[in-house]
Amino acid sequence: MRILAVLVLLLAGFAALTLWRAARNEAAAERAYPPSGQFIEVDGQRVHALVQGEGPDLVLIHGSSGNLRDFTYDMVGPLSERYRVIAFDRPGLGYSDPISPEGASLSEQAAVLVAVARQLGAERPIVLGQSLGGAVALAWAVEHPDNLSALVTVSGVAYPWDTGLGLYYTVLASWPGRTFVIPLITAWITEAQIEGAIADVYAPLPMPEGYADHLGPRMIVRRGPLRANALQRRGLLDWVTAQAPRYGDISVPVEIVHGREDTTVAYRIHAIPLSEAVPGANLTTLETPSHMPHHTHFDTVIDAIDRAAARAGLR
Repeated sequence: MRILAVLVLLLAGFAALTLWRAARNEAAAERAYPPSGQFIEVDGQRVHALVQGEGPDLVLIHGSSGNLRDFTYDMVGPLSERYRVIAFDRPGLGYSDPISPEGASLSEQAAVLVAVARQLGAERPIVLGQSLGGAVALAWAVEHPDNLSALVTVSGVAYPWDTGLGLYYTVLASWPGRTFVIPLITAWITEAQIEGAIADVYAPLPMPEGYADHLGPRMIVRRGPLRANALQRRGLLDWVTAQAPRYGDISVPVEIVHGREDTTVAYRIHAIPLSEAVPGANLTTLETPSHMPHHTHFDTVIDAIDRAAARAGLR
């Protein structure tokens, strides 16, 4: 009994230390990377949005795990010279509140972002989504066709795939994972491990210099964003499966930018079928494994945005 009591005390002490370290790391991250934009409230939920520039409205929706700082690294500045750029933290990520403790579907995320864009005076913006953000942008287009003028997907998720969720997200999306594993990650993961995970998104291409530091490594491993992201990843396949049959109804100009050798979001599964389903869609194929062409092939993505704007009569 004495040994058991000691073990219980040690476990309780480790749990308390883990929670303290997690809270300390989160506070330090938020001090180092405070909100860069403004907060807009929709039905009691706050959404963090950065607005910069003048011109046609352009909404930027980031991908899995990230936040709007992905776009402020090297995109918002140049784009704001000819567009009114609105970059969001998707619900539950960055500084935006989660919609639900059980996650937020693509349609729920799109509805919130449409409402925020309208509060910011963007009734029919060009909407760009990268990776998982591409699936949210597609939900925007099919659910709110009167609230956008053009659509751009960059390495965007669009169609069902036949591989599983993977051990990492299976564990993190489960109740034990959300309750016990995520605090352990927040508390004990090292900066080098976080930067390695970010670099993996770019692999086999090199990560741009200074990108991880700009993104804020520990901002993406806070407990709230980790839980929200895991739940969104768990539901993504079902949500995409449900919305994919509606892509043929999209009537605004659509530009698709995708790397042929992208191993994160496969070109043949997502980009090709989307280009065939949407009337008049234009597919720009990059001969690259890059999943992050908005950084690795910046000019090509900018050209796609400009084409979308021109096709919509905005330039």
